[in-house]
Amino acid sequence: MRNINLRFVEETYDEEGLLVDFAVKCPAGFNFGYDVVDDIAENDPDRRAMVWCNPEGEEHVFTFADMKRWSDKTANYLAAHGVGRGDYVMVILRRHYQFWFVATALAKLGAVMVPATFMLKEHDLEYRLNGASIKAIIATSLGDIADVVDNVAGACPTLEVKMLVNGAGGGLTPEDAEGNLVFPDDGLPLGAALSGPDGVCAAPVERAGWLDFNTGVSAASADFARVETLAADPMLMYFSSGTSGNPKMVLHDSEYAIAHLVTAKHWHNVQPDGLHFTIADTGWGKAVWGKYYGQWLMEACVFTYDFDRFHPSEILSLIGKYGITTLCCPPTMYRMMMAEDVDAYDLHTLMYSTTAGEALNPDLFDFWKEHTGLTIYEGFGQTETPLTIANLTGSVPRPGSMGKPVPLYNVEIQREDGSRCDTGETGEVCIDVHEKAAGIMLEYYRDPEKTAAAVHDGWYHTGDTAWCDEDGYFWYVGRNDDVIKSSGYRIGPFEIESVLLEHEAVRECAVTGVPDPVRGKAVKATIVLAEGFAGSSELTRELQTWVKKRTAPYKYPRIVEYVDALPKTVNGKIRRAVIRQEDEKPKTPEGLV
Repeated sequence: MRNINLRFVEETYDEEGLLVDFAVKCPAGFNFGYDVVDDIAENDPDRRAMVWCNPEGEEHVFTFADMKRWSDKTANYLAAHGVGRGDYVMVILRRHYQFWFVATALAKLGAVMVPATFMLKEHDLEYRLNGASIKAIIATSLGDIADVVDNVAGACPTLEVKMLVNGAGGGLTPEDAEGNLVFPDDGLPLGAALSGPDGVCAAPVERAGWLDFNTGVSAASADFARVETLAADPMLMYFSSGTSGNPKMVLHDSEYAIAHLVTAKHWHNVQPDGLHFTIADTGWGKAVWGKYYGQWLMEACVFTYDFDRFHPSEILSLIGKYGITTLCCPPTMYRMMMAEDVDAYDLHTLMYSTTAGEALNPDLFDFWKEHTGLTIYEGFGQTETPLTIANLTGSVPRPGSMGKPVPLYNVEIQREDGSRCDTGETGEVCIDVHEKAAGIMLEYYRDPEKTAAAVHDGWYHTGDTAWCDEDGYFWYVGRNDDVIKSSGYRIGPFEIESVLLEHEAVRECAVTGVPDPVRGKAVKATIVLAEGFAGSSELTRELQTWVKKRTAPYKYPRIVEYVDALPKTVNGKIRRAVIRQEDEKPKTPEGLV
């Protein structure tokens, strides 16, 4: 390891070794593709960049030299089809290794990568393609996303290029009654047949109106000359959905990549010779948080499992099989692992655990510590930011607290009038942007009104609420939209969820507010029961009493609904907005107790 990260940051530590100051140094011409990936490839070519595998048995270990070669080939192929500096390119590639080739190639070309989820439907996709004037789309052959693209392409005049990647598995291969994978008999290589250096981008695909990415990239030249780009150029854009209106287009420049050093180095605690596993689909911002920018700036190797559905036993088995050393996943996934016999798995290589995406319940914190010996270090950030609040390496977490502001930012909890909240007072988490703050979004693309609503008076308003204790620890309350205003009280869903999850009957839950003619909003708990329990009026009263005895009585759920599953993102984050939207629809009282 050559510590190339130190070229781009200035750090100060106290006498106990804790980080107290962190500043980004971003050269005007910085480009992640050239100045990180290619630099490592040229000076330490055999260093591992990614260990990649899928349920079908395909496996690859990519060095940084491999990543340079394949990203250069990809850049040449994209350039040959008219993709260049300033073009917006949508990338829908699930967890395929081609995502890393494409991301690095687009950075080298100076194009703007726009990752998206494979779950988009026609209305969603048409809005995104036209909203960002997407020029090219690179999509997986798996699932139905190519059909969705073709259904709306005629209404998207800026879309000129469609490239299809044969995903060759992705955890979607069907199984027979004995659990053996059943591969299609069409002569195309799949699964284990793709393993080895000759298997990369080996599977072709044919679809009318689409270019075959794998075949084209394989045939492209590996000689690619550096293209002039600027760090201040737009580099990355995500669509971030709220509870109402169309998704916002969150635009970042190349400084965002460097800012994620605080994520990888001081929170994930990645090590140059370790193996870091962040469980995230590439359509969501968490993927570049944990599987790309900061980790490679640390010259560390990332682990990627190209699966479709999360099975906790499968993930736990991978830790021992591949020697994973650091792990980050949402609390929901930890909770699903909690339902397994964790002690039966070989986790001896695992040295560090982190979580983000939603607040960490104290009971889960304690369970993981008891069964693995590891503390879960919680962190907080958004699509608009890198890591902003966290329990950093060397700190002493308080179960349930998301930690303290990272030294990269000045963070305050503010009232609606912009004044700073007192200790213990709930308010909005705001980040000082009087001067440009590294990693904070440039703007909501093409939406000055939403930009002005979020960034004003020198502060970026996150829309998340929290309170701060006397020692500077931040405690999450909820999104502004999630906070329930009932009978004059402001009630955060997380506290009630944490209490409910301590009851043996509750496996998962989400707390939301429903319209109430007297209270304004009534507290509702949507609950997935643990095995062996069934919903009943008796259980509902028991759970309500349970909450009343453990928190302020006015917070107890007046409505309890039992469901088989909660709506979640592909990364396991509970979608409370979906529950609220369903509650706003006319419905019978069936299912409500």
